[in-house]
Amino acid sequence: MSRKSKREALSPELTPMIDIVFLLLIFFLVTSVFKKNELALLLNLPKSQQGESADAKEKLVSIELSDTDLAIDGTKISIEELPKKLAPIEKKSIINLRVDGSVKYQRLVTVLDALQKNKLENVSLITEKGKLVK
Repeated sequence: MSRKSKREALSPELTPMIDIVFLLLIFFLVTSVFKKNELALLLNLPKSQQGESADAKEKLVSIELSDTDLAIDGTKISIEELPKKLAPIEKKSIINLRVDGSVKYQRLVTVLDALQKNKLENVSLITEKGKLVK
């Protein structure tokens, strides 16, 4: 009597591979949602040729200003609420001020006045590096 062995064809297991693909998909979806909260306004920043990136050891506060909106750390607020929102911020905090290139100067001065009244003096104006438009 001869023994014939039946061998099954080897095929890769698809279940673990599908699990990994779904985990990667969920990871990228979650991280992209967190990235959106960082910046609340779409701004057209002015260009500058010189500048440095700051390494923040102190608390970092991001203020974004456009023609119609104002946001602090990704949360939209009205310009009237600004002094109240700035009050609890530590005096040593670094303030990154991102201002749209088309914002009227008086609107920027209002924000700078609110910062000065709260004695927040460590202010950085954020620009994009590029060639100046003349």
